[in-house]
Amino acid sequence: MNTPDLSMSRQDAPVIEVDLEPSASHGYTSNKDAYLKRLKRIEGQVRGIARMVEEDKYCIDILTQVAAATKALHAVSLGLVEEHIGHCVVGAASEPDPETRAEHIDAKVKEATDAIGRLLR
Repeated sequence: MNTPDLSMSRQDAPVIEVDLEPSASHGYTSNKDAYLKRLKRIEGQVRGIARMVEEDKYCIDILTQVAAATKALHAVSLGLVEEHIGHCVVGAASEPDPETRAEHIDAKVKEATDAIGRLLR
């Protein structure tokens, strides 16, 4: 597993696109509460890690907690990728207009591939 570059400047940070359409239904919508619960738990883990650093805890203990938080984030990421494929890609494949179907499928698959690529960096 690669360690993140903590020296990344704001300009180097990846651009996150946000869909502001309020009526949009996303693949994770049915599991939204579970995702939020997991993310809040991870947030608590990260706060605990920061507290460990502040308190000069043993580096291996800190690394163990970082690994646990990283694994938890990866689990959320994989769930979201699965939701995207199951909802968005499959939805694009059900596009009624055959002329735009392939275009929509390609776009959704590219989104998934790009997201997976970002997760693997």
